[in-house]
Amino acid sequence: MPSMVDRIEQIEAGGRQAVSAAASAAELEEVRVTWLGRKAELTAILRGIADLEPAERGPVGGAANRTRKALEAQIEERGAELAAAELETGLVEDRIDVTLPGSPARAVGHLHPITRTRRLIEDVMVGLGYRVMEGPEVEHDFYNFTALNHPEDHPARMLQDTFYVDPAGPVEAGDGPRDVLLRTHTSPMQVRAMEAAPPPIFMIVPGKTYRRDSDATHSPMFHQVEGLAVGEGITLADLKGTLLAMLREIFGPDREIRMRPHFFPFTEPSVEFDVSCFRCSGTGTLNDSSRCGLCKGIGWIELGGAGMVDPNVFGFVSDSGYDSDQITGFAFGFGIERIAMLRHGVGDLRLFFDNDVRLLEQFS
Repeated sequence: MPSMVDRIEQIEAGGRQAVSAAASAAELEEVRVTWLGRKAELTAILRGIADLEPAERGPVGGAANRTRKALEAQIEERGAELAAAELETGLVEDRIDVTLPGSPARAVGHLHPITRTRRLIEDVMVGLGYRVMEGPEVEHDFYNFTALNHPEDHPARMLQDTFYVDPAGPVEAGDGPRDVLLRTHTSPMQVRAMEAAPPPIFMIVPGKTYRRDSDATHSPMFHQVEGLAVGEGITLADLKGTLLAMLREIFGPDREIRMRPHFFPFTEPSVEFDVSCFRCSGTGTLNDSSRCGLCKGIGWIELGGAGMVDPNVFGFVSDSGYDSDQITGFAFGFGIERIAMLRHGVGDLRLFFDNDVRLLEQFS
């Protein structure tokens, strides 16, 4: 009959074989519990040493402790091998391609603040029943000036104010001036739209325009929105109501507007319109009693020009059914950059065109 020491050697041999055969961390844990756990045979031997004959305690205890330490060391070594192997497998199988976009993918870009402002204005005006139309940026003098009641000596027609492309003069006698230029406003579409369709007409024309200006509040290229409403019985009160509804959608429901007499060649009477300051609520002073810097303490912010369509303009499209004795209309226009500057607190118009990512990312 084998002695207790021989049995311990058999346990060690069996335990080493089981440890070597473990193929995963889970299997290795099962081996540890089986050979070294509380119910393992080796553990029972260690607990029963005190019951042995004095002569057997030393050899049995020494053999059992050596076997326990040997198996623990082998299990620790095998565990490190399995962990390294599993890590390597995981790195291969679970590899992440960092060149692919994240989930959800980050947007490549976003709309420019000018485009966002333009679309906001378009949405508001479409909601009021207006159509959005576009026109050519390279325009004839006839549509840009003549048909909009600008006299031949008007300052806007001078070279220092307008970019001319082809100052070739009339094409044929009687056609009027046909010089080609970069449009100075989107108002030429007033005439083009009325030539194309009879009244009533309700439209806005957003787009790029060009003038020889360049400073913190002016740019050689800028964006403008022109509005036109023509039909029977339209009055200046309709103009004010339309502007009020539009500006309340853009700047908030508590805004008010005011009109001041002015002059524009293609409207009569003509007005400039202002919106009550949304920073100081039209008071001109802030909560700390300091002067409001946005409206410069007057409580109003100038936005654009407007007025009733001049009968002379209807005269250029009378063949399309625009009889100034039977119909009336109003027009208005303002800069999209002006609205964007006010909404977003941008102090220099040129920042919109510098393509500085630090500024543009604020609108993402």
